[in-house]
Amino acid sequence: MAESQNNNQLNEHLLNRSSHPAEAAHTVESRRLEEVLSNAELPLWKRLPSATWMELKLLFPLAGPAILVYFINNLMSNATRAFAGHLGNLELAAANLGNSGVQLFAYGLMLGMGSAVETLCGQAYGANKYEMLGIYMQRATIVLTLTGIPLTLVYVFCKQILLFIGEPPSLASAAAVFVYGLIPQIYAYAINFPIQKFLQAQSIVSPSTYISAVTLLLHMLLSWVVIYKLGFGLIGASLVLSLSWWIIVVAQFVYIVSAPECRHTWTGFSVEAFNGLWEFLKLSAASAVMLCLETWYFQVLVIITGLLENPQLALDAISVCMAITGLTLQGGIGFNAAASVRVSNELGAGNGRAAAFSVVVVNILSFVIAVVEAVVVLALRNVVSYAFTEGETVANAVSDLCPFLAITLVLNGVQPVLSGITN
Repeated sequence: MAESQNNNQLNEHLLNRSSHPAEAAHTVESRRLEEVLSNAELPLWKRLPSATWMELKLLFPLAGPAILVYFINNLMSNATRAFAGHLGNLELAAANLGNSGVQLFAYGLMLGMGSAVETLCGQAYGANKYEMLGIYMQRATIVLTLTGIPLTLVYVFCKQILLFIGEPPSLASAAAVFVYGLIPQIYAYAINFPIQKFLQAQSIVSPSTYISAVTLLLHMLLSWVVIYKLGFGLIGASLVLSLSWWIIVVAQFVYIVSAPECRHTWTGFSVEAFNGLWEFLKLSAASAVMLCLETWYFQVLVIITGLLENPQLALDAISVCMAITGLTLQGGIGFNAAASVRVSNELGAGNGRAAAFSVVVVNILSFVIAVVEAVVVLALRNVVSYAFTEGETVANAVSDLCPFLAITLVLNGVQPVLSGITN
């Protein structure tokens, strides 16, 4: 009875002290978790179940919607590849080479640099410095937009680059057509990732999920109309993909400026965002290194595959495997975001034990999910490729690659989480 009264008093005190409703609820749960972990009077075997349940209640509201957002965003790219693949094997190979061989370069860099926003916003939120979240978001958008300028040059000259490294001319030409339509997507990335991290740091993740889900449905409809009915082919497929990303960006920004939940963290545009750009660039570049290496090795793999004796078959097979990897990787990236927010929030609030315990829980959970994904892929190894192409030869090649794919899935289940924590 006394313990219940103390808990109620603690909750009331924390709720009254906070000026941000979401922060108040988070603070109550975080303080409880820290107290349980610090209670030396209870044996470890009694503390762990209670602490684990508290951590899961804090983690899943972050990780679940974040995974859905990344999954849906990745599904848009995979849907575009599938639409291109049903135009023909050359189109599938070109879309994969353009998407994974060129576009992934920008995606890895932008997402990696956006991780700096996640860390800074998470710590500022945990320390109740709400006004800094909007400034960090604006500062990141400026830096990432400027980074997009040299990336645009890579896209413009991608045909010459692909030819220089030895890709077949017909494949390089088709891939270049696809990539040209992805140029607007670069700048959508530059705005989208800071916005996502800004919202995630405040545990506001459901709006991005709903926006992405609606956009995916619109993307599927527009892709079908533009590619098949209007006959725009590869350039139409990539332009629709760029448009879909811009729809997500605009919708999320409208939510930020109009939602009551963001009134403490978004106070309008500020000239302070232009201060410390160089320092932020260095921090974001350091944050980008680990995630970039993870995404760019996929890119190198695709480019090398295009140099094999039968590049069209090889690219078709590897594209299916990478599409599966990309979908399942979103779980790891979602836990990456959740882990980064959880740890930075707890450190910002001075809860060291809760931060360390969150690291352990999220890694174990992500590993278990990755093992389940690997088992499912092995069970479906003979049929999984037919979602992307109708070729039996490609299906047999994918089936042979599935054991290696399963190992990759397990490793990718843990590595992004560790990346999010170290950032």
